[in-house]
Amino acid sequence: MARARRPARGARGPGRPARHAPVRLQRPRPAAPRRGPGLPRARGAQLRARRRSGAGVAGARGTARLARRRAGARRSRGGPRHGRPVAAGAVDRALRAPGARVIRVVHVITRLTLGGSSENTVGQVLALREAGYDCALAAGLEESEAATAADARRRGVRLLPVAGLGREVAARRDLAALVALARLLRRERAQVVHTHTSKAGFIGRLAARLVRVPVVIHQPHGHIFYGYYGPRRSALYVRLERRAARWCDRIVTLTERGAEEHLAQGIGRREQFETIPSGVPTDALRARAPARAAARALAGMPPDAYVVVGVGRLVVVKGFDLLVAALPRVLAELPRAHVVLVGDGPEHAALAAQAAALGVADRVRFAGATADVVAWLAAADVCAAPSRNEGMGRALVEAMALGLPVVGAAVGGIPAVLGDDGAGLCVAPDDAGALADALAALGRDAALRAKIGEAARARAEQFSSAVANRRLVTLYGELVRARGLA
Repeated sequence: MARARRPARGARGPGRPARHAPVRLQRPRPAAPRRGPGLPRARGAQLRARRRSGAGVAGARGTARLARRRAGARRSRGGPRHGRPVAAGAVDRALRAPGARVIRVVHVITRLTLGGSSENTVGQVLALREAGYDCALAAGLEESEAATAADARRRGVRLLPVAGLGREVAARRDLAALVALARLLRRERAQVVHTHTSKAGFIGRLAARLVRVPVVIHQPHGHIFYGYYGPRRSALYVRLERRAARWCDRIVTLTERGAEEHLAQGIGRREQFETIPSGVPTDALRARAPARAAARALAGMPPDAYVVVGVGRLVVVKGFDLLVAALPRVLAELPRAHVVLVGDGPEHAALAAQAAALGVADRVRFAGATADVVAWLAAADVCAAPSRNEGMGRALVEAMALGLPVVGAAVGGIPAVLGDDGAGLCVAPDDAGALADALAALGRDAALRAKIGEAARARAEQFSSAVANRRLVTLYGELVRARGLA
């Protein structure tokens, strides 16, 4: 009896609605060779029928191979966490092997402003490129970011501008950015999309969903659940994050606490989360750091001054107003105390006015924004991080790598960075008095500063770029293998 022909894949069966076939981003297959004149059409039809039925030894082998492949696919659907872990070196070798597919990756970040999120993202793009991926970085570039964009290009990053992508919510502009990004991802034939920060995270994940990118990763670099906006706006962003978490395979947090804070808000599933720190090149940082005396001479700081440095954008969430408020109390015990703020932002004028009102304007120095904070860290005695919210605090790790004791507020990822083994001091958030007491205690005791600084230098290696890049490449290898891309 003749075998009934199956309907074509995606064809509409009786009583079944038509389905849209998923868009698969893959290389076109080579055209099949034409049938020669000596092979009759009837004979060709018989051979095709035999192949479909799996007749003969060759057909049986093909059927067995297909069964094994399908079984492997079923196992991989449980997620790469259930598979055998892959060493970063093995993934690197597999990607570089002759004939291996090159995976196309697009990272997306809202803005390429000077700071930890941008530096971490650029570092990841470079690390993945070194591991054999074809990596690009899409961002809402503006004229104010020309210097950071030029530096990224100089280091080898391929930048893709996205018109309209910015921090503030603006419905019409955000829709234009979504359309532009979706077109960009389709043009790049992206197989992996890795979004960074909240705004690019939502728009980027939605764009990747629209064009059906096989692998989607989101990295929030902290969160905006508190410390940034009022209750209503924060609640809206939490609802949006819950929705967007369904559109990605993995959510990468900088610390374990970051993952727990997301889960506490009902965002994502526990198996979605991976912890990868913002990797700091600790060895390179130490190699280019000047000696303390030379750094102070370059900065114009007195050799016997007690220098407290704060690094970050001058915005409310960084809490530098608390550091300025703590300074009079520190000066009462340590008359040679100075505060240096390395960074710029909208709170500059307010902080300067606050220092003047407290009578400490001559002891607060605004160093401005700089791509290299190493010289200022080398000139300091202590690093202060009085943030109201913080993803991890990349500047804290940089200070620790140079042997500086850190005083940080117990918010976000700061406690995870400082740990509980004497590598730093945690104080209550939004408490200028507690901050002043900790800074004064360190200022009085040089031996205590040295002890904490030594522990900090050792702990910083847990957040080095070597550790972070190894985890990142391993994660990518697991995901692309689970999707059958490599």
